[in-house]
Amino acid sequence: MSDGRVALVTGASRGIGRAIAHGLAGDGHRVACLSASDAAKETQRELEATGAEALAVSADVRNAAAVDAAFTEIEETFGPVEILVNNAGVTADGLVARMSDEQWQRVLDTNLTGAFHTVRRATPKLLRGRWGRIVNVSSVSAHAGAPGQANYAAAKAGLVGLSRAVARELASRHVTCNVVAPGPIVTAMTEGMPDGWRATMEATIPLGRLGTPTEVAALVTFLCSEAAGYVTGAIVPVDGGLGMGH
Repeated sequence: MSDGRVALVTGASRGIGRAIAHGLAGDGHRVACLSASDAAKETQRELEATGAEALAVSADVRNAAAVDAAFTEIEETFGPVEILVNNAGVTADGLVARMSDEQWQRVLDTNLTGAFHTVRRATPKLLRGRWGRIVNVSSVSAHAGAPGQANYAAAKAGLVGLSRAVARELASRHVTCNVVAPGPIVTAMTEGMPDGWRATMEATIPLGRLGTPTEVAALVTFLCSEAAGYVTGAIVPVDGGLGMGH
């Protein structure tokens, strides 16, 4: 078991985020599950059913004041956030020539600026505590690109630059910041892709299949552990070999 630190997972109501919350709870951490609505309450119930300490908090990560209020609620319940996993993300696909300003901005604001808001809010107490783990969930799209996802690819690539700047800034206080870059994972988001998409992806991925949320969560859980204390500024793929060579 771990030291039972305080963890916050954004986008924790389903898919990868829910799996990460379970992984961290399994390591003995107290887990705050954040979502834009009250949907993370179901994740909280699942975690508590296993005997873990959990808390569901609601906030739109695009809103800095809402993020601040969520952190305050977590601090009052569990104490300062020591492990931060930025998983919240949305898509609003469209070819670049027809992509609206709203499509562009909503994805950038949620997937990139939202992570900045949580990192900024967490940092002062991480520095004072002289220990911390930050993991930002990017995507294979950050380096490979994806037709119709200029906004998503740009945001996920931006997380890499954000993470590496943060890794350098916080390293002297034993706070690490890493990036996990999943490939196609079986989630509600991928289930909504057009017919034939999955077959095409499976034919392209060296391992010949889509990944699972639990496989992503296993890596995130490791990067949040004491054992990963010498890993920072890294981009670690979970993509079945799809991004090999990048």
